[in-house]
Amino acid sequence: MAAEPRTLLDGIVFPEGPRWRQGRLWFSDMHARRVMTVTLDGKTETIAEHESDRLSGLGWLPDGRMLVVAMGSRKVLRLEGGRLVDHADISTLATGDCNDMVVDAMGRAYVGNFGFDFSRAEEPKTTCIVRVDPDGTSSIAATGVMFPNGTVITPDGKTLIVGETFGRKLTAFDVASDGTLSKQRTWADVGEAFPDGICLDAENAVWVASPRTSEFLRVKEGGEVTERIPVPGRGAYACMLGGEDRRTLFLCTAVGSNQDLRDGKMKGAIEVVEVKVPGAGWP
Repeated sequence: MAAEPRTLLDGIVFPEGPRWRQGRLWFSDMHARRVMTVTLDGKTETIAEHESDRLSGLGWLPDGRMLVVAMGSRKVLRLEGGRLVDHADISTLATGDCNDMVVDAMGRAYVGNFGFDFSRAEEPKTTCIVRVDPDGTSSIAATGVMFPNGTVITPDGKTLIVGETFGRKLTAFDVASDGTLSKQRTWADVGEAFPDGICLDAENAVWVASPRTSEFLRVKEGGEVTERIPVPGRGAYACMLGGEDRRTLFLCTAVGSNQDLRDGKMKGAIEVVEVKVPGAGWP
């Protein structure tokens, strides 16, 4: 069992897609339709907002421009001069609302999607991972995944690991030099957990957020769970290793029903806990 987390930030709606960059945690406040940052001393800044769409996964092109997933319109947006503009429209490829994303060192974005109408409780079905190249060109990188969500890439750039939320597993792919994914395989079954956001550490273990079991798990390849961080009464939605030595684990949590969120009640928080093994790879 890891140490007890402390609250860094509350008064937000639904934090998702956390990324550590330039001494700050960047994240989407999804249902508030904005991208924000917070420092370790709790100072916040709103970076970008969208008039109508929920925002989720974050990443950066090699030149420093930020990419943001727009969920309902199924687009990857790009921050230009303080405005969000279209980078890639992947609505003809993604079969459900888009969610998390990882961007590699070359600027290639790998984007997951629900695969079905989650809001109307449709029966879950498999879908694809979409690859968006730096010029906005889009293609299907992988198929046969069940609600691909949080995604990481190992430091050597050769392995991509994605959490299949309704598959209850972490799935790995080999990554070729041209960004092609191959050799799809189960990296770890996660039992009763429902993997949402994930991050990778320097021992090649993956921290997994599991909203339905209200906990964060540290999972090794093969499925061994070495640590658990329970967040009773809250959903565990995403996590990121950051801080000066990348040993601060940021935990994105929220409580409340979808109706609570529509009513604008502030139920989200970002909590932090120090861990022994630092972060590695992308994001």
